[in-house]
Amino acid sequence: MTPQAALLAVFVVGAVAFAFVWTRALRRLPPPRELRPGGYDVAVGAVTNFFDTLGIGSYATTTALVRLGARLGPKVQSKPVSDRVLPGTLNVGHCLPSFVQAILAVTFIEVDALTLVLMVAAAVAGAWFGAGVVARLPLRAARVGLGCALLVAAGLLTARQQHWFPAGGEALGLRGVPLLVAVLVNGVLGALMTLGFGLYAPCMILVGFLGMNLKAAFPIMMSSCALLMPVGSLRFFQTADELRVPAYAPRAAMGLTVGGIPAVLVAALLVRSLPLDAVRWLVVVVVTLTAVTMLRAARR
Repeated sequence: MTPQAALLAVFVVGAVAFAFVWTRALRRLPPPRELRPGGYDVAVGAVTNFFDTLGIGSYATTTALVRLGARLGPKVQSKPVSDRVLPGTLNVGHCLPSFVQAILAVTFIEVDALTLVLMVAAAVAGAWFGAGVVARLPLRAARVGLGCALLVAAGLLTARQQHWFPAGGEALGLRGVPLLVAVLVNGVLGALMTLGFGLYAPCMILVGFLGMNLKAAFPIMMSSCALLMPVGSLRFFQTADELRVPAYAPRAAMGLTVGGIPAVLVAALLVRSLPLDAVRWLVVVVVTLTAVTMLRAARR
């Protein structure tokens, strides 16, 4: 079995296992169990995962749209998501769509197997430790963390748009010190992702700095997210059971999943061209405004 085939098998088994574990976690929720997602939750999942598949990322955009729905009131989003459980909701809700992304990316884009496996393993390890801390954060700390993560994400998107970082090279893999740097940094990104700090933009910048082909970033970052999200989600499930307090919003997470999976397939298999530069600038503006409102709420 080739490394690519082995990794695809891991993705399929991981997706099935996560669906099983999540189903059991949902059954342990105290009644009333409001699990049917609203239309707005499904729409957010579709929009964010569509652009996530094209390399824009989903965490910052989801945070912005979820908070927008809360501000617009119950007619738009019937059950607003608390800022405290937003990181857990992002991890749980985007997990299964990320598995679909990873399967497609590893199937169609070439990358060095050793580089891919080591960077993904580092991200998973980082997520395990990060989620254990994030799931216990109080509301104000969660708002500060999310606000800072969004500001950094907006800065990285701006830097990428302005071409302030290297455009990458032709390498499909790394060895020696560059590989060690890539593994260590991806581990930190995995930990930060449990707080709502998206991995896509910094991971793409990282591989560009190290001289890799930017196309190779897609299987790396998508595989990292696909495997770190269920690991982080398990920690959120455990925290909810141990502390008897919500660690994520089940209804909103379900909406992200239901809307996200078909959107990934449409973006990957049907879309050939979009004005992504304009979309990225729009994301920068929206994410910056969301970060400011998040930090102002934390200050209050």
